[in-house]
Amino acid sequence: MSAVRPIVRAALALACWLALCAAAANDPADRLANPAQEARARTLFRDVRCLVCQSESIDESDAALARDLRQLIRAQVAAGRSDSEIKSFLTSRYGEFVLMSPQPSLGNAVLWVGPLLVVAGGLVVLVLRRRAKPTDGETLSVEEEAALEKLKRGEHV
Repeated sequence: MSAVRPIVRAALALACWLALCAAAANDPADRLANPAQEARARTLFRDVRCLVCQSESIDESDAALARDLRQLIRAQVAAGRSDSEIKSFLTSRYGEFVLMSPQPSLGNAVLWVGPLLVVAGGLVVLVLRRRAKPTDGETLSVEEEAALEKLKRGEHV
């Protein structure tokens, strides 16, 4: 029992240290004064990809670029721009990749459907090849069969 207490104390100290680090990383001075605008900005943060981390949203990322994008979005929210205007601005500046969920478009549809069409086309070709059987016009003539038999026996034609 006495060996467990130092471990528990160390775990609690580590948890407190991590909580203080997280609180220091999220600077309250960066937040918007209006709670509704801050909530809207936080929702947008989850929809925007960190271009450095690429697998995280800017809400999760600690990268400097993610911090800059958060400040940019907060400024635009405070300026009264709509969510679609902010996303359009970000995609015009950084490309479609900046959005965690890309907007539906013909280009995205081709990227999703194209490989499926290639696989389906390949399956159709395989099925048609297996079904193709020799017809009467494709059988060997008597002379050709005799020449084939000679070749099988090793005789020179």
